Amino acid sequence: MNGSTMNGIADFLISHAGTKPVSFHMPGHKGAQLYRRFGYGEFLDRFFDCDITEIPGADNLFQPESIIAQTMGKYRQLYGTKASYLLVNGTSGGLIASILASVPPGKKLIMARNCHKAVFNALMLGNIQPLYAHPSEVAEYGIAGPVEPEEVRRLLAEEPEAEAVILPSPNYYGICSDIREIAKVVHEAGKVLIVDQAHGAHLKFFEGAAEPKGEGLPMPQAAESCGADLVINSVHKTLGSLTQSAVLNVCGGGVFAGEDPELTRQNLYKLEDKLQAVESTSPSYILMGSLDISADILKEHGEELIGAWRADLQWFYREAKKIPGLKIMDPAMQSGQMDRTKINLDMSGCGLDGGQLEEALMERGIFAELVTGDILMCMTGIGNTRKDYVRLVEALQQIAAGSGVSGSETSRSDDSDAGGGAFLWTKHRVLRDIPAEKELRPIDQCEGRICAASIIPYPPGIPLICPGEEIGAEEIAYVKELRERGEKVMGIDSDGRIVVGV
Repeated sequence: MNGSTMNGIADFLISHAGTKPVSFHMPGHKGAQLYRRFGYGEFLDRFFDCDITEIPGADNLFQPESIIAQTMGKYRQLYGTKASYLLVNGTSGGLIASILASVPPGKKLIMARNCHKAVFNALMLGNIQPLYAHPSEVAEYGIAGPVEPEEVRRLLAEEPEAEAVILPSPNYYGICSDIREIAKVVHEAGKVLIVDQAHGAHLKFFEGAAEPKGEGLPMPQAAESCGADLVINSVHKTLGSLTQSAVLNVCGGGVFAGEDPELTRQNLYKLEDKLQAVESTSPSYILMGSLDISADILKEHGEELIGAWRADLQWFYREAKKIPGLKIMDPAMQSGQMDRTKINLDMSGCGLDGGQLEEALMERGIFAELVTGDILMCMTGIGNTRKDYVRLVEALQQIAAGSGVSGSETSRSDDSDAGGGAFLWTKHRVLRDIPAEKELRPIDQCEGRICAASIIPYPPGIPLICPGEEIGAEEIAYVKELRERGEKVMGIDSDGRIVVGV
């Protein structure tokens, strides 16, 4: 700043903002324009003045009675739920609290193997035993598809003592599971269904938005509308609040909001107790204020914003079809089971893998969310405007033209390995006891050893190897490949060592 060399976080943030980048990554507000457009500029201008603690009149997150309770009520109305809780440490805190409130220590949880690392953290905190539901595979790209209802039914039949079921929907790429049918299966067994809807906080609002004329844009229903018991939404990912702010919704029916008022009261108290145990005792009023503003924007202007969002996506997909060598990943899901706000670009037909496409877009001031093999995922949000989509289309046109691919040449490049090792974690491994004695060992020496601490490529934050799983040669090769490409892998230190059982 002030002409000096960048030497810190603030310098980087201000420098990056000064380039006026196009954001196709989280958060969903995409910058200050959304707040200023709808009259919330004073909140931005007095940002630091709004950073307070629990002074008189400011209410208390863990015993809300006034202004915080009012904001909770706004989300309860927006999502049509029985209760809504504000979260200030992201969906992660809501996931952990929901699991700990649903599964007693030492008991079992049926969980999708592609759950976020926060779910695996809950297992350790609650001494909970996992039973993995394996999602189907989108074979062309080596990524996870939906968790099928029959997979959940099978596990519930084999493990009737399991207390609850949890899965992500949509997953990182926008692929949704059939929550309505899964909810029926779970409730027939008398269990609790928790849905990690971190990437789908917007789905509820697309349900009521009219589709533009022409080619439709079918969208899946929100988990709140499909019978889930507890649904956790990262409002910041696609809607208008600040990073790290989220909402936990308690839906009607089930043990958390059922017909027995005393049981409901006890279970809600248990949930609230777990929330205060995992969240900060100094919750940010800036984050809660942004949740309040996001709720007001949705209430007053949601129809306009969601309608424009849908129309912009429709326009983009129509224009993208005309670009030689560009393919949009759209796996053969059931109608409406793909969240189309996630744009999964594949330009392998132009000889570019996802990482190369990401670089080409960044050179043009456009920043995407996630690379997996040939896929570059652009995460759209409520703050994106038509000009962002125009910039993206123009950039993709330039990249395609530079590749020399004609309209008839759309085949995958010969050296592409699609998703690479991204789907290795779905292998059905035998779970062993987590080793009591542990040591750090170079990863090259760990084939056949039992993992004692999760190995997690980030993003997407899904463990490749979990504690209690055997480490194989494929996994070792994949981790080394990721590190050579400069990608982040949590659970391996700077010297290339991981924690294994002795």
